[in-house]
Amino acid sequence: MTVRLNPYIGLRDQARDALGFYHDVFRGELTISTFGEAGMAQDPADADKVMHGQLEGENGLLLMASDAPTGTEGPDVSNISVSLSGDDEEALTRYWNGLSEGAKTVIEPLTKAPWGDTFGMLTDRFGVTWLVNISGAAG
Repeated sequence: MTVRLNPYIGLRDQARDALGFYHDVFRGELTISTFGEAGMAQDPADADKVMHGQLEGENGLLLMASDAPTGTEGPDVSNISVSLSGDDEEALTRYWNGLSEGAKTVIEPLTKAPWGDTFGMLTDRFGVTWLVNISGAAG
């Protein structure tokens, strides 16, 4: 038996674009189901919105996202941060570089941190804050 905690990002009308962007960054297999495909579109404008999107990225990463349907309260900005960490400097640096493309804000550049790791923090183009920590990376 296993248990897994997965980031699930709620967006307003941007889930498809966000999942495509994250697919470019994390690679792997992307599946998207729309409200229309599931017969759950209460409003015809919701038919092509993402009811559930799942990215099974490389290195065991799993990320999910969806759009808020019309008439429901949905997120305008993310209220959580997603943290990536480990000792695979090449992969984590590549993820950082991908996530930083078009970022709204680079809060802390990816650089040697006081605790000895390499660390960076940014808010991506979809308003999601990412923290990247590379353990024991040579710097």
